[in-house]
Amino acid sequence: MYDPVQLRTFLAVAQTLSFTQAARRLGLRQSTVSQQVRRLEDATGRRLFSRDTHGVELTEDGEAMLGFARSILDANERAAAFFAGTRLRGRLRFGASEDFVLTRLPEILEAFRHENPEVDLELTVELSGTLHAMLADGKLDLVLAKRSGASRGTVVWRDDLVWIGAERLRLDPDQPVPLIVYPPPGLTRARALEVLEREGRAWRIACTSTSLNGLIAAARAGLGVMAHTRGLIPPGLTRVRAGLPDLGGVDFVLLHGDDRRRASARGPAEALAAAVLAGGDRLHRGAGS
Repeated sequence: MYDPVQLRTFLAVAQTLSFTQAARRLGLRQSTVSQQVRRLEDATGRRLFSRDTHGVELTEDGEAMLGFARSILDANERAAAFFAGTRLRGRLRFGASEDFVLTRLPEILEAFRHENPEVDLELTVELSGTLHAMLADGKLDLVLAKRSGASRGTVVWRDDLVWIGAERLRLDPDQPVPLIVYPPPGLTRARALEVLEREGRAWRIACTSTSLNGLIAAARAGLGVMAHTRGLIPPGLTRVRAGLPDLGGVDFVLLHGDDRRRASARGPAEALAAAVLAGGDRLHRGAGS
């Protein structure tokens, strides 16, 4: 009923909320992406995206199409793998940033393991900055993390960084901002300090932890505020404005290691990358569920 090519294009736009980024991910012209989305909308008889000068958003019908598109593409890929008669093998070292601890990433990994039982998957959960360094050192084959500076990578989705804290938290504008942060090389830590110093706001470190759960516990206790992805706000915490400066946007990207070092990991890495891209909307829309 629905063209898999158009469904993949729809998912890419839905995850990046950008026709330009979707075109880059798929290696297509932006006009081609727009055309494929328009044809899918014609096939459904519904508008899947609302577009204006401020950006792109999913409509209610677009939200509904997310689940259908994933199911159709998953079934298509399982059938193709079955009849191809080939099974992936090898060792795959995958790194995911702490941001995904509370998301539905385990569902994606579980499905990958089920479909590829002969792949030895090793998961490393670390700070994004640490994962970038490990990938550069050849210690990982595939990384899902925040983009670092002008680093390469395929955008899985983009979002805003916001200040979050306990609902009862009240900040005194005459006192330094109490910060709950990862240690260096945490990218959200660096962004928080950068914007506060640029605005001339005094700050102090109220809590440092390498664990996301540790930071969440400190925030729930009302110790201060933390910079966090808007689409991944944990339960029990809320967005805090209180005159704090804007933190800007953040890209979550997939990065591949040097295939020359680990050619045997190339197939498994490409398969897992495809699974993450296909289910990328689950990583933020499913947060905290």
